[in-house]
This record gives sequence, structure tokens and C-alpha cells, in this order.
Amino acid sequence: MALSPIAAAAQQTLTLEECRQMAIEKNKTLDENRTKLEMAGYDRKIAQANYFPKITAYGTWQHLGGGFSLIDDTNIPTFANAGTMVKESYENYLNSLTQIISSSSEIAALLMQSEIFQDALAKLKSVDVTTGLNSIGSKIDESIDKAIHPDLSNVYGAAVSLQQPIFMGGKIVAANKMAKLAEDLARMEYNGNYDEALVEVDKAYWQVVSVANKRKLAESYNDLLQKMLHNVELSVKEGVATQADELTVKVKANEAEMTLTQATNGLALAKMLLCKEVGLPLDTQITLADENSEKIPIPDDDIEKSMEEIYEARSETQRLETAAQIYDQKVNIARADMLPKVAFTANYAVTNPTMNHGFKNEWGPHWSAGVIVSVPIFHGFEALQKTRKAKAEATIYRTKYDDAREMINLQVTQLRQQQKEALERLKMSESNLSSAEENLRTATIGFEAGVVDANTALGAHTAWLQAHSAYIDAGIEVQMNNANIKKAQGSYTSDVQAAYEEQQKNK
Repeated sequence: MALSPIAAAAQQTLTLEECRQMAIEKNKTLDENRTKLEMAGYDRKIAQANYFPKITAYGTWQHLGGGFSLIDDTNIPTFANAGTMVKESYENYLNSLTQIISSSSEIAALLMQSEIFQDALAKLKSVDVTTGLNSIGSKIDESIDKAIHPDLSNVYGAAVSLQQPIFMGGKIVAANKMAKLAEDLARMEYNGNYDEALVEVDKAYWQVVSVANKRKLAESYNDLLQKMLHNVELSVKEGVATQADELTVKVKANEAEMTLTQATNGLALAKMLLCKEVGLPLDTQITLADENSEKIPIPDDDIEKSMEEIYEARSETQRLETAAQIYDQKVNIARADMLPKVAFTANYAVTNPTMNHGFKNEWGPHWSAGVIVSVPIFHGFEALQKTRKAKAEATIYRTKYDDAREMINLQVTQLRQQQKEALERLKMSESNLSSAEENLRTATIGFEAGVVDANTALGAHTAWLQAHSAYIDAGIEVQMNNANIKKAQGSYTSDVQAAYEEQQKNK
């Protein structure tokens, strides 16, 4: 008695809605679909980025080996010996002047006797033009060498480039539409698996309810037969019943005990399956809110949708239609390869060395801006064939879409008819159960009074068991059909779809 509250607390009571929520949160397929939807969102943003300019920065450093010359070195004059050459010419000129003077004896005698002339001649001979001119010539040679042999051992550069597409043949627009459709397709795939997960958890839930009720039924049936066996044993002792009657009842009682054992094991397995669906450990002790109900609850009538509304709500038709639209955009992308493309480009760069004002080992800027036009002329009809292929693929998905509509129409019509039949069976089984309970009550009273034999009483017990079991099956079938109809009509709204609709409404 002291431990019973602890055992009760360990039991976890779950409603159908809680089981659904847990199953959605723990479903691995839905986790994968959420990741795919997230990836599709990134792809859409990547496609949007193509509308914006692309700005890229570059930097470089190059170390170059070997010498560089702007012109052939053999054609370059040198000035390093300019002073020597001038001195030789100057001395030759003085010698010639002396010889001219010496050719006239009168002039030579006159000049030789002149001190002024002698001083001037001595000063002219002592003039040193070699050192100065050779120095100037060496500097000129050095300047020329630097000019025609630039220092390119270390080259530095930096640049910023901008490219802005103006017209890409419609490819960017089509790619963005296709990325948006792909994101819608990923969301629709999630919605379809969401519906499937709800149906599976509903089936597991009502399976537990069904087995639990049949276990209670088996327990009640076993109690009835044990009581009947006790009465038969007393009647045998009193001599009002035979040993054959006792053996017949005992066989039925043993069968009832076996049925109870099977129902108990079946209930444990059914709960393990439900735990697997909702993501709980298989050995978790759970109790369902509808497990101990006297009657299987009847689901509310779902609003019957028109077939056009169902086509729009079903994820299968949504996906096929979206896939066809994606291939329509592929047609536009393939067609864009046959159209001209226009883009604006601008560049700004700095280099070292620079030639902005002659060749110098310093930083110098450069910039450029322009428009690039690309016109495809002939590529072996490649783009044309791609366009035709994309059109053919779009046609395939539209054909599949038409087939899916027909199959959905057939499925919904069949499920609605099955639900009508299941409701009729439920009503009939409820009526039969009332009759079987009354028959069992009168047979039990008659058997205890000795006016009804054991076989008749056992027949009443069996009829009651069958009627009760049929009532449980009919109620569970109604619930199962209801879940299938909701899925077939697209009545479920996933959490992702609800968030998307709310986001669109806010826009």
C-alpha cells in the first residue's frame, strides 16, 4: 500500500494530442526535412545575392629574378669616357693651332717673344676637362642604365574590382524563382511526412486503446467463466449438474485465461510500439487518456472539402505542380544562354613600381570603368537542346500531376464510403452489444436457477464476448478511417506550414 502511490506516479498518462506532439518532435524524418528546408532557404538567399554587385579586393607581391632591359644594350651609347674624348680632341686642336702658327716664321717669332701668348698657351694646355666630363658622363650612363634596366626584383600590387550584372538574359530572375520554388517544395515534403507521422501515431494510439479494451473484455469474460465454473462445481456436488457440464465450462475457463494472457502481452507490445512512435524508451510505463473509457469516442465530423480544395491542400499535388514550375524556370535558364549578357565593371588598382610619371619604384594608382557585352553566336545548338529537354521534363511532371489528381479522387471517395460503412457497423454493433448483454443477463439468471443448461449459458457468454469485441473493432475502425480521411483531404496543418502562413499574413 505504501508503494502504490509511487507506482501510480511512475505511470505517464498521455492524450492523443500529446502523443502527436511528441511524435512530431522526435521524428527523425521530419528532422531531416527541417534541415533540407533550412538548406533550401540558404539556396534562395544565395540566388538573391546575384542581384547585387560583386566587390573583390586583390593583393600581390612578386619577387622576379633575372635582368630586364627596355631596349637592346648594344644600341645604347655610353658617356663615361666623354672627358677623355674631349681632352683628346682639345689637345689635337691645340697641336693643329701650334702647327699653323709655326708655319709662318714671322708670326711664330712674334708670338714666341710674347709673354701674354706664352701664358695663354700654357693655361690652355693645363686645362683639365677629363675628370669633370668623365664624372658627368658616368652619371648620365647611370641614369640611362636605370631608365632602360628597371628594378623589377620586387613588384607589389593591390586592386579592388566591382562587377554589377545589368542583363543576364533572364537567368538571375529565373534562378531566384526556381530557388523560391525549391524552398516551397522542401516545405511541402515536410508537410507530407508530417501528415504521415500523425496518421502513424494515431494508429499506434488507437491500437493501444483497442487492445486495452479487449484486455478488459477478456478479464471480464474470465471472471464470468470463473464464477460460472464455481457454480457448476457446486451444482455437481448437489447432483443437479453432470461432470460433462463441469468439464465443458472448465475448458472455456482455461481458454479465457489464455485469452487474457495474450491480451496482456499484446497490450505491452502495443504500448512499446507507441513509445517508439513518440520517442520514449520502450520500457516506459504509459497510460492513455482513452485507455479506460467505457466507450470508444466518436470523432467529430470533419468538414467535407470539395475535390479542388483537396487538390490544393494535398502535398503530393502541390509537389508535382511545384516541380513542373521549377522545370519551367529551367527552360528560362536554358534560354538565357542564347541571349546577350550585359554587365558593368569598375576597377581601382595601385602598383609599385609605377609608370604614371615615368618608371618609378613607388606606389601609383590606376582606375578603369566600362561595360562588358557578351553575345553568343554559335555553340552547336547546346542551349537549344537544353531548352527542349527542360520543356519535356516539365511535361512529364504535369502528366504525373493529372494522374495524382485521379488517384486522390479515387482514394478520398473510397475512404468516405468506408467511413460511412464503419459508422453503420458501429451503430449495429452497439445495438448487438445491448442485445448480447441482455441475453447474457437472462442466461446467467436461468443457469443459476437451473432452468438453463451449461451450453446455453456458455453460448450467451460467447455471443456477449463477440458482440463486445465487434463493438470495440468498429469504434477503432471509425477512428482509423477518420485519421486517413483527414490525411487524404489535406486537413492537417504542420507547424512549419502554420509558421509560413503567419509570416505571409504579416507581410
